[in-house]
Amino acid sequence: MFPKPGYGGLVSVELLDTDIVHGHLHIPDGKPRGAIALTHGAGSNSDAKILQVMCDRFAERGLLALRYDLPFRRRKPKGPPQPARAAEDRSGVADAAAALRERHTGPILVGGVSYGGRQTSMLVAEQSEIADALLLLSYPLHPPGKPEKARTEHLPGITVPTLFVHGARDPFGTLDEVRAAAALVAGPTTLLEVPAAGHDLSRAKTDPSDAAVTAVLDLLGDSL
Repeated sequence: MFPKPGYGGLVSVELLDTDIVHGHLHIPDGKPRGAIALTHGAGSNSDAKILQVMCDRFAERGLLALRYDLPFRRRKPKGPPQPARAAEDRSGVADAAAALRERHTGPILVGGVSYGGRQTSMLVAEQSEIADALLLLSYPLHPPGKPEKARTEHLPGITVPTLFVHGARDPFGTLDEVRAAAALVAGPTTLLEVPAAGHDLSRAKTDPSDAAVTAVLDLLGDSL
């Protein structure tokens, strides 16, 4: 079972609420060796269970972790994003990364769940200096049942190390389809398969959070 969020141990949590970034910082004990900004999918917000647990895990491993709301969610508490305003959400990703750089001088990672991961990956493809690595949780490779509408055009522009974490039963892309998509990325990639999981990884029978954090750190290697 995916664990419940918990803020014990070495992790403390602080609200981050500025004019341009709203979210929560999960702060490790001691000086951070890296930082990561993670955001949510189209139907959620920064309080999503998977984001809370992932940020806990990263902080426990010594990274400053930010989970934050995309601009579309800051405009309205419910409802999907507007495709015509997706560029604003990408700007929100850049703002979150900048907020981390104000607090940390080491490696910066960015990522997100589903829609949030897609927008983050598009920004990284356009501006590789935004981050040192990319984490894509349940990347929405195509609409369910429509593999011909693959969202892969920007992937060759990604040059940073990238981890895909994907459920074996995700209708937004099979594991084979995700492997093929990952092969398009110019930088090094890893695919972490989550057995028997669908698009919502928080409902997975096995908890992928520790393995995901380890895989990201392995991708970065000596840079952390």
